[in-house]
Amino acid sequence: MASETVELIGTTRNPVPNGVVAGYFNARGGIRIRYARWDTTAERRIGTVCLFQGRAEFIEKYFETITDLRRRGFAVATMDWRGQGGSSRLLKNPSKGHAENFSQFDEDIRQFMSGIVLPDCPPPYYCLAHSTGGHLVLRLTQTKVSWWDRMVLTAPKIQFAGTDLQKTMICAAAEAGTLFGFGDSFIPGGKPHSWEDISFEGNPVTSDRLRYERAQEVLRAAPHLAIGSPTIGWVAAACSSISIINSLDFMESVKVPILIVAAANDAFVCTAAIERFASRLKNCAHIVIAGAKHEILQERDQFREQFWAAFDAFVPGSVLIPRRSEQAEVAR
Repeated sequence: MASETVELIGTTRNPVPNGVVAGYFNARGGIRIRYARWDTTAERRIGTVCLFQGRAEFIEKYFETITDLRRRGFAVATMDWRGQGGSSRLLKNPSKGHAENFSQFDEDIRQFMSGIVLPDCPPPYYCLAHSTGGHLVLRLTQTKVSWWDRMVLTAPKIQFAGTDLQKTMICAAAEAGTLFGFGDSFIPGGKPHSWEDISFEGNPVTSDRLRYERAQEVLRAAPHLAIGSPTIGWVAAACSSISIINSLDFMESVKVPILIVAAANDAFVCTAAIERFASRLKNCAHIVIAGAKHEILQERDQFREQFWAAFDAFVPGSVLIPRRSEQAEVAR
């Protein structure tokens, strides 16, 4: 299933973790999906974490998180969603973040798991997913057999941020726009590459300057990884899927143990909706990190440490293991 190999983009402040195996696999509709996997750097092996990013993100943005996971004893497997990062775009304009239906992503995950993870990555398997990625993996918790023993979701897109009236109007407008043939158009006010226009001081995703600028450096080195605002069709597809996962039938069907870590200062997803959702699942723990913005794994150390403490307590066997050089230094 996997095809040609591919080189990941490293920068001085964001080098490619060593030992990577990266390439493409061919997905439905002639789409090429970029993936990467790493073995653990720890002496013990405790399984594989399947890492799924949010909308408009890319593998390179998670090099630090991948390193953190490998030092805990995990192998890591990840991919770029169709339409973003190093994967094939869905429209002629590569800057548009588009989707016709979120079921497209279901099949991509199935192919990733069956063709990349299960043959080459050690069990047991765990899932770590952010924002839209968290939403997309939740869709597959209704399958009879789950690949993942446990799931950890950061700021999952359970519902858009905003008032109930605003969310209703956004979804109604997106559905109408798609119906009348505007699904491929940017949302009103949408931009091709919005990341270029937002300084650290005005950004809504993280309070950590170094991590914010590090991601910007990657995009300057490899601008083809970036996408801009979503299309009207993407919003309509998201609204439809949000309605599904918030239904009582869906929530009652989720059996996989889940930990949800939300951000108190989230400008993109509704933290109150996340808390309500988590409280209705049969086997779900959740915490809200005070002061954190949307991208918890790109946040300041004081917030990331709270995330990792919750992760280590939830995932069996997870604990930070010092590198051999650090162990030698302690021994002295």
